[in-house]
Amino acid sequence: MNARQSARRATRGRFHGGLSRQRLHAVLAAGCAAAFAAMLAGSAPLRAAEPAVPYVGATQGATDAALIARGAYLAKAADCAGCHTAAPAGGQPGKETQPAPFAGGLGMASPFGTIYSSNITPDPDNGIGRYTYGDFARALREGIAPGGKRLYPAMPFPSFAKINDDDMHALYAYFMHGVKPVAQPAPSTRLPFPFSQRWALLFWDWALVPRGQYVSQPGRDAQWNRGAYIVQSLGHCGACHTPRGPAYEERGYDGDAHLYLTGGTNDHWFAPNLTGDPGSGLGRVPAQDIAAFLRSGHGGGLVAFGSMVQVVEDSTQYLSDDDLAAVAAYLKSLPPREPAGLYDMRSRAAQQTMQALRTGDVERPGAGIFQSYCARCHQSDGLGVVQKYPRLAGNPAVLAPQTTSLVRLLVEGGASPHTESGPPSRKMPSFADKLTSEEMAQVLTFIRNTWGNAAPPVSTRDVTSARSAIHK
Repeated sequence: MNARQSARRATRGRFHGGLSRQRLHAVLAAGCAAAFAAMLAGSAPLRAAEPAVPYVGATQGATDAALIARGAYLAKAADCAGCHTAAPAGGQPGKETQPAPFAGGLGMASPFGTIYSSNITPDPDNGIGRYTYGDFARALREGIAPGGKRLYPAMPFPSFAKINDDDMHALYAYFMHGVKPVAQPAPSTRLPFPFSQRWALLFWDWALVPRGQYVSQPGRDAQWNRGAYIVQSLGHCGACHTPRGPAYEERGYDGDAHLYLTGGTNDHWFAPNLTGDPGSGLGRVPAQDIAAFLRSGHGGGLVAFGSMVQVVEDSTQYLSDDDLAAVAAYLKSLPPREPAGLYDMRSRAAQQTMQALRTGDVERPGAGIFQSYCARCHQSDGLGVVQKYPRLAGNPAVLAPQTTSLVRLLVEGGASPHTESGPPSRKMPSFADKLTSEEMAQVLTFIRNTWGNAAPPVSTRDVTSARSAIHK
């Protein structure tokens, strides 16, 4: 989960009193538990297979350095700092005061109030320094802190439930012995009644949170199982990329669920379909391009944007090559689901529009806007510039059923990730003061239906609605 952008089960049969799952969903959707679940957020993945390292508890002397290092890898891969580190404060851009890592204090906006992330440094009074291993594991897997305090599901414990024991021990070793204690209390989360009643989360947890660690699938090879484990557990990719149900629960936690990883909206960004759909999914994206995208934010002409920028910067760029390949292999194994949009670069219409763009002989609404404002970077053929500007022709995000992200990019602009191995970050300017909502709708409709792209048009109402949601 990347909470900077802010939000971001299997049922256990029948609840006490004969309350069915369907009835419980209705109750949760209408009550405070649904509000808590609405604050869920999402994002990133873990580490190459290696021999298990026995855990050495703090009371047994020095903790094994290799175990701490392994825990550091897992914590970075899971983007723990992304949620549990406050935003930079004050100063000029680039010169802000940098907060202490893992000390909490990041505010996560919700319709019901702001949730603040907790201090997870080993400080005994303000952090988790007094946690036993059992306390730590229960908090991550069940969302229950010492004393029975239930955690708001802004932390993706439904996914963390699948973390295996070896990785859980490594994480505990790192946070207890590899993180600097910070004697700084995080701001308290104070939601209005009834959302302040954490006990209500009992019902949400009971009905919707899966139980049990990841179990390797015997019919799959080691690489596939590694990728599935990363994506489904610490990676918690479904927190962003899976749609939510009536109680705001994820509509599945593995490939057995039809809607798993078929796309979801968080904080007015649409996280695209990761299944094999050839239109708006990964069906046409080779595995090596997926791995490259996770490493640098660039792959196959695609460039990370929105919430995914921080995921790449803080998390996936640090994954090992083996883990990146495993994630890509697993995602490529997912069958096409929830298809949306089409792309055929060889179609007659595609050839005609590309020729017209090259000669300037285009009268369709939005064509002139594209040529004036977009073609310089994205090129008249829609193929962009490798390692600089994304392609628009056949881009799954362009063909997505939800257009909120496209509108938000036009309105706010954006920047590609800063990574250790990738190209320099490039900025896309804001067009909020250059284009009207009607013009934005026209150029987006043009982009979604040129070069062989085929997707529903964007209306002026779609644009004004998205702009109103982000107050721009």
